[in-house]
Amino acid sequence: MDGALLHELRVPFGNRSALDWVLDQHKERKPRDPTIREKFDTYRFADHKERVIDLLLRVATVSVETMRIVAALRDAPR
Repeated sequence: MDGALLHELRVPFGNRSALDWVLDQHKERKPRDPTIREKFDTYRFADHKERVIDLLLRVATVSVETMRIVAALRDAPR
């Protein structure tokens, strides 16, 4: 990946990048409570991998397009 493009994808969304946020939200976690873990721990990243990849591509597209718009506005005559 181009270095400039990679930098654009890491632009902060709050205190971290949008890509980091998406990956964090889809991380597999084990509930601390044993009862909840036994009855409700059914999320597996592998079951949603294609959907997450599609979401990451969409987020990357929006990030890149946003940076292009911002650059165009910054360079536009006032």
